[in-house]
Amino acid sequence: MAREVNRGRLDGEVALVTGSTAGIGAHIARLFADEGARVVVTGRNPDRGVGVVAAINGEAAFIEADLSTSDAPSQLVDAVVDRFGTLTVLVNNAVDTATKDGPVTELSDEAWMRILEVNLLAVARLCRAAIPVMTRAGHGSIVNVSSRAAQRASRGLSAYSASKGALEALTRSIAVDHAEHSIRCNTVSPGYVLNERRDADLSDERRRQLEAMHLTRLGQPLDVAYAALYLASREAEFVTGIVLPVDGGSSTTRARTLG
Repeated sequence: MAREVNRGRLDGEVALVTGSTAGIGAHIARLFADEGARVVVTGRNPDRGVGVVAAINGEAAFIEADLSTSDAPSQLVDAVVDRFGTLTVLVNNAVDTATKDGPVTELSDEAWMRILEVNLLAVARLCRAAIPVMTRAGHGSIVNVSSRAAQRASRGLSAYSASKGALEALTRSIAVDHAEHSIRCNTVSPGYVLNERRDADLSDERRRQLEAMHLTRLGQPLDVAYAALYLASREAEFVTGIVLPVDGGSSTTRARTLG
């Protein structure tokens, strides 16, 4: 029987949110803390990370980590457990932003591996380290942040698109393999979400083009954060292995500009 859930929706949980020094990740970290979780913010930029923690209304800490290195994920999970005693929610939001993507004919093996290292392998390593901790805690929720690029390709993003498609397959595998341990794994798949740095000088014409890709409106980081909150919370105890589009309907129809 489904249980009634009261706010805060993440009371008693310890959450690690990767790539949370800015953008969607920072909004997720702040919202989770507002809902009662103890939150670890992580990324490569200490100044931004400390700033996010300072803005959080709740118990939070910043732990610096570069997930492009193979040992960093397990060390990060160990640091979270050292700080808060356990880990029950993991949000895999970090992506490689330093490597130039491109068509498959133009990408070197080195570029492929740099992108996959963060977008896919780091997720697998984090889950490998976190799942035993969640098992000891008696429950856990993993939320992977994908992209509509996993289903609808854009020019010049072959490695990114492939990594997100693989991430969604990994989500399903984790959900199947670890359900017996009361560990759920789900994916949030955002559409175009406004970014304060990328879209700071958005022209009226470009805004109209982006709006035409959606049935509702342009996405905001908080839209994704609320979806992640639902999947992380015990309100979603009966939900695992899914991909949840958060894209204003853009995955259900052709862009209005195409007719």
